[in-house]
Amino acid sequence: MKRRLDSLIGFTIGGTDGEIGKVKEFYFDDKSWTIRYIIVETGGWLSSRKVLLSPQAVMQTDWEEKVFRVNLTMEQIKNSPDMDTDKPVSRQHERDLYAYYPWGSYYWGSGMGIGMSAIAMKHTIQEENETSLDETGDNDPHLRSTNKVTGYNVAATDGEIGEVEDFIMNDSTWQIDFMLVDTGNWFPGKKVLIAPKMVKEINWETATVFVNASEDQVKNSPEYEPGTELSEAYEANLQNYYGRYI
Repeated sequence: MKRRLDSLIGFTIGGTDGEIGKVKEFYFDDKSWTIRYIIVETGGWLSSRKVLLSPQAVMQTDWEEKVFRVNLTMEQIKNSPDMDTDKPVSRQHERDLYAYYPWGSYYWGSGMGIGMSAIAMKHTIQEENETSLDETGDNDPHLRSTNKVTGYNVAATDGEIGEVEDFIMNDSTWQIDFMLVDTGNWFPGKKVLIAPKMVKEINWETATVFVNASEDQVKNSPEYEPGTELSEAYEANLQNYYGRYI
């Protein structure tokens, strides 16, 4: 099922022996457009510390009670690697997390599969880290905060078309299928969905998302009705519409 990420903010993270905290935001990879981390605010029991958890930790979701149940204890959270979630996540932080938690053999964004051995995973992570350090420094250049990107300007090939309002995720894969754009003063009252494959670049410095579409193409695209569940027919219509321009 497709779900808006802002509807998941505030969900409880339930550990094996108690409540760990509440969902604060998400980090996604702008290459694979997959949620890589859930940012959890632990609350008073751990001095309102924020921690990063991989979606792999989620064993079960209770949608009615709004609870993500994870395979971690409160003690594991308490002793987890300390990091400042208000700053960019470094490759070293990610290495520390994957060394500490029992998240198995998958590393988001690296193309590794569930069946990969721990040794092979370690070598792959090391190669990816070394490449990233050479090209971009220690911070992961593709890890984006959903909170920060929300509100970014969205620029078409010939002008601005709106602002990022939210993201729509497939709850079985943690893949972001669409970016919700509020066209605001550009096309009053209209909200549209942009597929990740149409995003050319997310620029931190200018707080802008650049898309490979013109103003008219976005203006004439199928309109999204907030609060309405995305149907297969609507998605097919949207894909067919933009497919003519990609």
